[in-house]
Amino acid sequence: MDDPGNLLTPNDFRKAARQALERSAYDYFISGSDAQKLKRRNRAAWDALEIRHRVLVDVSKVDTSTELLGLKLPFPAMIAPMAYQRLAHPVGELATARASAASGVPLVVSTMANVALEEIAGVKRAPLWFQLYCHRDREITKDLIQRAEAAGYRALVVTVDAPVLGRRLADERNAFDLPKGLTRANLDRYAGSGSVASDGSELAELFRTRQDASLTWDDIDWIRSLTKLPVLLKGIVRGDDAKRAADAGCAGVIVSNHGGRQLDASIASARALPEVVAGVEDRIPVLVDGGIEWGADILRALALGAKAVLIGRPILWGLAVAGEAGVRRVLEIYQEDFTRATQLAGCASITDIDSDLL
Repeated sequence: MDDPGNLLTPNDFRKAARQALERSAYDYFISGSDAQKLKRRNRAAWDALEIRHRVLVDVSKVDTSTELLGLKLPFPAMIAPMAYQRLAHPVGELATARASAASGVPLVVSTMANVALEEIAGVKRAPLWFQLYCHRDREITKDLIQRAEAAGYRALVVTVDAPVLGRRLADERNAFDLPKGLTRANLDRYAGSGSVASDGSELAELFRTRQDASLTWDDIDWIRSLTKLPVLLKGIVRGDDAKRAADAGCAGVIVSNHGGRQLDASIASARALPEVVAGVEDRIPVLVDGGIEWGADILRALALGAKAVLIGRPILWGLAVAGEAGVRRVLEIYQEDFTRATQLAGCASITDIDSDLL
């Protein structure tokens, strides 16, 4: 699609992407784990939060910008880490990074990207964080951290809710694997780390044989000792874990259930968020993802105490539909929708968004 401007919502992009993508790729991107009930609960939990809007407030000029760990955000959102973006578009993560640079919305780059982290970092002005999976071979983990820091990434996001991979039935039925010519580019240099043999989901087998299910808080201390970058933990849903992350010197936490792709019985992000915010006691920022589809969801997240949200699948839909232009359009939709929701809620800036709105 040359001009995605006639698409008005993230769901419009999803419908268009379904037509553009190979079935196995669409199934990989869209699927949750097991019965996929958590995906629905994520959405329902945001919808259950009603906004008590204020009236007779001058909202003719609204400031939606914010700062997060040294980054200036045009509105309180980032692009979530998502693997295998060349399944959506031939340019993959490079197109997403270019959209990030153009919009100023930071991108979290996945360990499982189809483009090497150094090449992505070559996109000028793209504000980047790096998402890390911890490997059993700790030398690989150490090298990934050092590569990210050397390439100019601004923070490290350690995924902590994936000791094993959640069961994604569509991937098993499709015998999902990367097509010929696509690789896990960040892992190509490590012998034996990029592919495995499997009759089912090749990604599930990769996690089973290569990822470290023994990761503990001691390992977070070790990771922090290897880098000067701020370290955030992604996958926190409990207040006690959030407090422990703050006590351990982490720079932030991300409330996340992996988009419903890990434990299907897990708590919805919107329900987990208040406890996590209370657990950190304003010491470190809290971010959140999972089912963020509307500007009002960003408003709700901030009212619950989050500093920003991460936008996931809709970015992939934009990428599949129109490459960089599609991602930029999706980000424009979110920013416009959040600005409008902020005005309609009677808030002149994001500093006016608090729990009193809910």
